Amino acid sequence: MLFQLTMFPSGKKTASVSKDVAKVIDVIDKSGLPYKLTAMSTVIEGEWEPVMKVINKARLRLRRLGHERIYIIINIDDRKGAKKRIVGKIKSIEKQLGREVNK
Repeated sequence: MLFQLTMFPSGKKTASVSKDVAKVIDVIDKSGLPYKLTAMSTVIEGEWEPVMKVINKARLRLRRLGHERIYIIINIDDRKGAKKRIVGKIKSIEKQLGREVNK
C-alpha cells in the first residue's frame, strides 16, 4: 500500500511550518518504513497497521508540542500484492515514456 501524507499544524502566526514538519518526518524516518519526501507531501509504503501507527505517532508528537489544530490529508493506494511501488510506479512511467523523468 502507498500512503500519501500531508501533516502540519494550522493556526500558527508564522508562514513557515518546516520546523514542525521536520518533527513529523523524523517520526517517519525512524520508523524504518520506506518513504519518499517531496515538497508537498510524503509517500510511505507499507501495510495498514504499521503505517497508521506511524501517522498517529507523528500526530501525537505535534500535539505534545502544544498544537491545538493539526491539518492531515491521507491518500491511500491499496493494490493487492504490489511491492516496492514507490520506485516501481515511477519506473513504469519511465518505461512508457522511454526515458527518465525528473525525480
